[in-house]
This record gives sequence, structure tokens and C-alpha cells, in this order.
Amino acid sequence: MAEHDVDTDTLLGELDTAEEGLSSDEAARRLEEYGRNEFVEGDRRSVVDIFVAQFESALIWVLIAAAIVAAVVGHGVDAALITGIVVLNGIFGFVQDYRAEESLRALRELAAPTATVLRDGEQVEVPAPEVVPGDVLVLTAGDAVPADARLLRASDLAADEAALTGESLPQSKETGVLDADTAVADRDNLVYKQTTVVRGSGRAVVYATGMDTQVGAIAAELGTVENRETPLQEDLDRFGRRVGLGVLVLATIIGGVLVAGGASLLRAGLTAISLAVAAVPEGLPAVVTLTLALGVRRMADQNALVRELPAVESLGSVDVVATDKTGTVTEGQMTVTKAWVHGREFAVEDTDLDHERERLLFEIGAVCNDATGENGDPTEVALVDSAAAVGLDPGTLREERPRTDEIPFSSERRRMATVHDDRSFVKGAPTTVLEHSSQILTEDGPVDLDEATREQVHEMADGFADQALRVLGFAYGDPADPESDLVFVGLQGMQDPPRPEVRGAIAETRDAGIDVKLITGDNRRTAAVIGEQVGLSGEVVTGNDIDAMEEGDLDEAVETHDVFARVLPEHKVAICRALQANGHTVAMTGDGVNDAPALKHADVGISMGERGTEVAKQASDLVLLDDNYATIARAIRNGRTIFDNIWKFVAYLLSANAAEVLLVFIASLYGLLILPPAQLLWINLLTDGLPAVALGVDPESGDVMDRPPRDRSEGILDPQMRRTIAGLGLSSTVVMLGLVYWLVTSGSTTEYLVTMVFTTFVVVEFAKLYVVRWIPGHPEPNRWLAVAVLASLVLQLAVLYVGPLQRAFDVVPLTLADWGIVGATTLLTAIPMVGVVWLLRKRAPGTGRQAVGEARPQQAD
Repeated sequence: MAEHDVDTDTLLGELDTAEEGLSSDEAARRLEEYGRNEFVEGDRRSVVDIFVAQFESALIWVLIAAAIVAAVVGHGVDAALITGIVVLNGIFGFVQDYRAEESLRALRELAAPTATVLRDGEQVEVPAPEVVPGDVLVLTAGDAVPADARLLRASDLAADEAALTGESLPQSKETGVLDADTAVADRDNLVYKQTTVVRGSGRAVVYATGMDTQVGAIAAELGTVENRETPLQEDLDRFGRRVGLGVLVLATIIGGVLVAGGASLLRAGLTAISLAVAAVPEGLPAVVTLTLALGVRRMADQNALVRELPAVESLGSVDVVATDKTGTVTEGQMTVTKAWVHGREFAVEDTDLDHERERLLFEIGAVCNDATGENGDPTEVALVDSAAAVGLDPGTLREERPRTDEIPFSSERRRMATVHDDRSFVKGAPTTVLEHSSQILTEDGPVDLDEATREQVHEMADGFADQALRVLGFAYGDPADPESDLVFVGLQGMQDPPRPEVRGAIAETRDAGIDVKLITGDNRRTAAVIGEQVGLSGEVVTGNDIDAMEEGDLDEAVETHDVFARVLPEHKVAICRALQANGHTVAMTGDGVNDAPALKHADVGISMGERGTEVAKQASDLVLLDDNYATIARAIRNGRTIFDNIWKFVAYLLSANAAEVLLVFIASLYGLLILPPAQLLWINLLTDGLPAVALGVDPESGDVMDRPPRDRSEGILDPQMRRTIAGLGLSSTVVMLGLVYWLVTSGSTTEYLVTMVFTTFVVVEFAKLYVVRWIPGHPEPNRWLAVAVLASLVLQLAVLYVGPLQRAFDVVPLTLADWGIVGATTLLTAIPMVGVVWLLRKRAPGTGRQAVGEARPQQAD
């Protein structure tokens, strides 16, 4: 059904209603037919489904299989330890998943609680969910519009549609017929659900409710968005599948070899379990989650609240920030920035109240005004604020000049007049105020307005408009004839100005190889000016331009253009998808209902905490508590640091697991079960525990924002990671095998041999911690790492010297001489490990880890 391009009589006929509204019986019938004026929430996963999903990883299934085998062969301690790790990891994931998707619930909660409609020819108040198509709404200032409706009457009506369309100014509304191709933001004869009437009054017939409204379409779009896995999640899933397959193949081969060589099925089974436990970094998911959580806490202290833990890691690979304008790049509040009186153009802060012209200009703005405090039309609030900013007290001014009469603003008159005892004050569009003026106030008093002066005023107003300022003219006159023979006083130009720190923040993110796109519902000229002010220049692309593009054109446009104007929700999603199709990792910022679909589609959705709607917050991954774009740069810096730390401990853990597998595998070929499952789990618990967490909070590298974003296509297991795992794993394996050979040839008992290998492996892994953190280069000490290593050594000593633990792990106490051997072996292992890291760093001297890999070159400004 056409709503905006047909006359109201035709629309009323199509809706089978009248200007007097529906009868109560008919409204009840339609409520049954169309359903409640609410958003339909999609099927939600049950608690059981969420919990079961935590155990779908291949790594988890390998551990479950190992636990079952251990229990079958009578090794209850091993089975209990493995089961405990699996369950704890499952609980960790369940807690995070359970708190996730609330976008549609928030949309429902935003609905207006009540609405005034005509029923049986009378005004009645009904719950907003009971509004039906055909109802006639009665709208007044302050009302939340409960449904999409076509205006039947409008008296100076304006609606704040920023949350839906992105327009920073209230939109004046009028009756009438519009062209069929009129954009949503320009359909002045319609009002939309979940927008707000800021002035005037009117009546409108409802043509769409619930999911059929503009906001309902956004709700439907949110329901179809699939959660995208982050690069780290994708990497770990791939790694898990490969490890699971590899463990099964290796365990089968080794078991077969051992049985063929005469070993018992029990020994073959225990060896297979040991290989499975050695290969699987069972603590990795928990350590990743905990490191991300610690990063989240640190980011919250810097006004960036993370709703989804994986978003922290995604920030490290973001290479495009697509930002909304209103309330994000700008202040989100109209502010007078420039003024003009005859012979002088000046900034508000340069006002000289000793001059009557300048004082009177701001006095008229404050008195000819209906705003009170922060309440009222944003334009009038800006005029009150500007008067206060120059040192005038709007309240006092109004008391000194009480209003005796007024002629209200209307869209036809385009001006407002207030009448006082000695004067009338007029404000409005410069053209109409100037038309009713016969004089202009100069430094020497009022003088007649000649054509040259009129042209000068017009040129000044046009110049302000070219700077994307909304311009108002101000005059005073005779209270007996308040709008005739006015004395023109001057102009005030206002805008929603950029936040002062945004230009620097955008420059910082671009220096870090991150492109920035400004996306707004405002018009082309405003978008261009704001873009220029924050350092984003070039041709502006509009929503209509996007609609006219052929397939593939938008993919090219998002690479060559930085500013997009008159953009609808579907355009934002299209821009996001085009960027992602080009291989970009996209962070999308926004604060309105209209931003929610794009926030969901983005790799990292960033909403505003102060001005943002609840819908935007629930659809996002990250909430800026201070609504400050500069916080995004800090969040990206933190995200990169956190990913650096995740990279380090993943390299550390996987190199340890590689050494364990090689040691167990090679020793088993000679009939030795060097590290039984319980000891391998203990090694993994010590290395995956406190030391790995401490490594996850390593200090920031000084060059973290000097690198380009990491290449998402490479993943965390990039060439540098693989070289690190191979080099460090082989280094420790070779030395440990040498220790095993020396102990075996010296006639050591099995218990002593196993204890020495077990303890030495633990100490070697602690030494490796300091080698791994040198790869990106961190001169700053990490006191938490030292504490973690010391605590873990104490735990290892407890295993060696506390009787019950000795028996549980089948170890014997070591002498001081034995510790000397452990220390010497550790030093021998450290030498090749340091050599490996030196060679890795030599490939790209003076750079961090990401520069060593093949990251994408930094984009030019």
C-alpha cells in the first residue's frame, strides 16, 4: 500500500476507516486480525541448548574420549582431572553465551506505553500495543509515536527522528501528497513508530503496526543476522579439528606399534591417552576467556564497556571504522557557533556585550523562545544556551520582559514573534524576517535597509548555510504591530558541532592503518562539512546514489569514498557488507534504532552509552560509556595489546604441547612411558594457569598503534606462530631427549627417571615464558609473571615433597644435586630457544610480531 504518495481520502478508504477513527468493536476485531502492536521475538535457544553447545569442539571430544579410556583402564585420577577441565571450560562458555542476544527484547521495551486515539469519535488513551491499522492518533508535543501513520492534520508539528533516520534536527511535518520515490527521511507527511513529537500537534491515521513498521523492519533484520565468529574463534575451531584428527591417527599408530612390539593393551592404552592429553591444550579456551575478561575490565576503566568477549580480540584486526555522525563524531546537540551583526561577524565566545547590537541579538534569541532548560526544540535550546554562554541570564531576561502576546512559529510563516510591553521580538528564517524589516541596527543605531544592505545580509546567511549551519534571523518591532517595519538585528548560525577531540582520534586510527567512513542520515552538504572538519574529505555518496548503483559498484565506492549521507538502515548494512566483501574487518558505530542492523552485521558493533538507544546497545559488542569517538582509538589500542598477549601465550602453550607430544611419541617407540597422563595434565595446568594468565596481561608494546592491522585471512596461526611453535618445541624436545638418554644409560629407576623428566619439563616451560614475551619486544617488567612463576614452582614442590601428592603423581623427592641437574638442563634448553627467537626477530629487526608476518600494507589517507 502506498502511504505517502496518495491523498488522505484514498488512504482512509484503503484502510476502511474515517477521520473520526474506529469503533471500539472494530478496533478489537482488527487487534485479533493484525495482532498486537509489538515486535515478534525469534526463537531463543534454551538453557540446555546453550550448555550443550559448549561441548561441540573437536578438542573437547578428544579429551572426553581420553577420560573414558582412562576410567576404563582403572586410572581414576587421570579421568577425574580430564573431566574436571572439560566441565570448567563448559561452564565458562555457558555463562558468556547465556548473556548474549537481547536486541529484540530491547526493541519491545522501547515501545510507547500508551497512545491517544479516536475511538467511537472520542479521544481515549489505550496501551500502545493495542493500536491497530485504521486508528487515528492524536499527537501533541512530547508524545512518543506508537505506530507508523499518515498525517491528516498538522499544526506546527515536528518530530525528532534521529534514532530512526539519523537526522540531527527535528523534522517539520505537513499534510499533503509526496512523490512516490521520496526517501524515508524526507517523507514529511508521515510519522514513525518510536520517534518523538517535539512541538506542535496533529492527527494521523495508522497504516502499519508492529513488525510492519519501519522499526519493525529493523527488528526483522536483526532476527536474520547470524553471529559472525571472530578470527580467533575461527582459528581455534580449525586448530581443534586438526588436532583431534591428528591425535586419533597418532594414537592409533602408536598403539598398534606398541602392541605389535609385545606391549600390553593397558600400556598401549595409557600411551594413547598420554598422547591425547599432551596434544590437547585443554586450558587454552579458559585462558583465552580469562585474558579477554581481564582486558574487558581494563577497557571498562577507560569508558569502553565490552558486551561480547570475542569483540576484544576482533578489535585487533579492525581496519575500517564506519562511524555514525550524530552524537558520535558530533556533540549530538545543536550549538550556536557563529553570529553576525551589521559590520561584524564573530564567534559566540568573542561576543562583546557592551555593544547593544550583540547583546540584543542574544537577548531576542533567549526571550522569543519556548524552551525551558534542556526541554524544547533543539534549535530553541541552542539559542538559550548561546545567551547563557555570552553571559546573559535567560531567566532574568524573560522576567524583565514578560510576554503579553505571541504569534507562534508555523512552517508556512517560518517565523515566531513574542510581544512585550515596549517591543516585539521576532526570530525565524533570515529571508522572511528580512522581508518584514525596514531598518537594520548599526553601530550608530537603526538605519534604513537599502538593497545593497539586504543583499549583504542574504550573502552572509548563504555563507553560514554553506558551512552547514542552520541560520536564523532576529529583529525587533513595535508591539502594536509586532511583525511589521521590523529593525533587523542580526544572524545566529548553529550546528551539531564535531567533538573537539575527534579529529585527532580519527588521525590516530588512520595512522594505525585503519580507514574511517562517516555515515549519516543528514543531507549531503552537512555531511561534507562535518567530514571536512574532522579530516574526512572528498565526494559525498548519498543513499540515492547507492540505490542507483549497479552490482559491484558499491564495493568500489566504499574503497574510494569516506563520507556517506542520506543513508537509510539498509544502506548502512549494504556498506558494511561491501567492506566485508572486500576483505575488511569492520567496526561500526551508532546510537540509534536505525543503526542496530549494521551494528549486528559488523565485526565489531560499537554503540553510545549516554545517547544511545537500548536497541543499539543490545545489538552492539562494545558500548562507549562517554559517547566519545576518541575512546574507540583507546579501545583499538587495548584490543591490539590483548591480541598480542593472546598470540604470545598461544605460541607458548602450543610449543609446550608440541614438545610433550614429541617427547612422549619418541620415548614410546623405545618402550618408555615418560610422562603419564596425570603428570601431563599437571604440567598443562601449571603452564596453562597462572603463568599463562600473567602473560596475558603483559604491558603494552610501544609500537602497537604504529603497525597496520593484522591480516584476518592469516589467522592467529600465522607463519610467525608456526615458526615459533616448531622452533621452541624442537629446541626443548631435543634437550629433554638428551636428558632421558643420560638418565636411562646411568641406570636410573623408573620413578626417578619420570620425576626428573617431569620436573625439568615444568622448569623449562617457565623459562620459555620469558623467551616468548621477547618476540614482540617488551622491555617493561611484568611483576605478575614473576609472582605466577614463583607460585607455580611452590605447587610443583608440593607435588614432589608432600606424601599424598607424591603417591597420586607417582614421583619421588629430589635432592639438591638433582635440582642442579634440572637447572643445568634448563640453561641448555634456553640457549637454542633464545637462538630461535633471535632468528625470528632478525627476519624483521626492530619490529613487533605483527610486522614480522605478512600484514596488509597501511592504507593511505
